[in-house]
Amino acid sequence: MAVQNKDENSLPGSKLTIADIAAELGVSKTTVSRAISGKGRIGKETVRRVMECIEKYNYRPSAIAKGLATSKTYNIGVAFPADTNLSSTPFFQICLLGVCEAAAAMDYDVLVTTVKENDISQLKRIVENHNIDGIILTRDFMNDMATEYLKQKDIPFVLVGSSEDSTIVQVDSNHREACEKLVSLLLADKMSRIALIAGDMRHMVNLSRCEGYINALRSRQISIDTELVFTDCDSQVSIEQAVNSILKHQAECIICTDDVICTRVLSLLREAGAHVPGDIKVASFHDSIYLESNNPPVTAVGMDVKELGCIAGKRLIEMLGGDIDIHKKILDYEIHLRRSTQ
Repeated sequence: MAVQNKDENSLPGSKLTIADIAAELGVSKTTVSRAISGKGRIGKETVRRVMECIEKYNYRPSAIAKGLATSKTYNIGVAFPADTNLSSTPFFQICLLGVCEAAAAMDYDVLVTTVKENDISQLKRIVENHNIDGIILTRDFMNDMATEYLKQKDIPFVLVGSSEDSTIVQVDSNHREACEKLVSLLLADKMSRIALIAGDMRHMVNLSRCEGYINALRSRQISIDTELVFTDCDSQVSIEQAVNSILKHQAECIICTDDVICTRVLSLLREAGAHVPGDIKVASFHDSIYLESNNPPVTAVGMDVKELGCIAGKRLIEMLGGDIDIHKKILDYEIHLRRSTQ
């Protein structure tokens, strides 16, 4: 069928198809697809006619049509860690909002999957079924299987986090520096017995935050008290054991490596009858609405998680367009001093 002039009650341009354009010009659908994608042997005059017709009727090819023409899906993936904390922390949801915002602005859709440290079968499926053009990883493990697999398959990807592998495109906040600064501020406020409760140390982000804690103590020549440092606290039981021991050893302040641990610590302190900040002070190496709205509000390191997602999404789509710059993007942070440490 021929494409009618808009004045002749033609369909809106967004509803036209490659077949309509082909019929209007008397060429094949393959010719129109090749003219749009710039691939294949097509005469300059034919390309000109196709482009003029597209412009005349304000034609916008669908994602499927564009994909057929360019061998792209116009989907990017986001891989979340499949651990128990996923449902209780806003970090990944907020990061996803940022990715979706960037993708929508660049005519891409987002497909979500999950990965485990020793099981990346979900990731493999969407890659090997050609469901995505590239992917964003939201957590990096030591000796990470996901990054090695994606490099092997030559799939473009961006890591929201940090890796020692300089060939990986990374977007992150400066966790080590931010955490060192927060501990230094607390030490300057005449505290010396500052306890630490950290999550899974296989995660690079926890390693970086703990290094910040250690660096701050060492810079003031304060020895690390092993009775006040608890790592791999990734369950209610392990956090409860840590809190009980810290109270027994009369720490002045508890610092948690993330908001999920901190929320649990605050609950356990209330159950134990320990008042914050009167009996013990509390701070977190990652902020959230839960900590900000707690009574009292909790001192924490603030990072723009949505911006992390936005930049990661934009960076990945730029890579899919041919940008090969692999520099690491580091976002700024803020220290939110609140009543929990006053």
